[in-house]
Amino acid sequence: METYSLLREFADSWMLLLLVLVFLGVVFWAWRPGSRKLHDEAATSIFRNELKPAGGGAPAPARSEREA
Repeated sequence: METYSLLREFADSWMLLLLVLVFLGVVFWAWRPGSRKLHDEAATSIFRNELKPAGGGAPAPARSEREA
């Protein structure tokens, strides 16, 4: 059997199965029950700045207090 034919047969069968399993694993990882907090934090991270945290934290000191 030629190398090309052997690799083509492998890619058409076992590699396809492997890639489908990897895809399902990635989808499961993204939609797992414990990841909601991480996704929410990533979604709101762009709204944070150095003077006021996005939420729940203690208020940041005023700029004049930080520089002293």
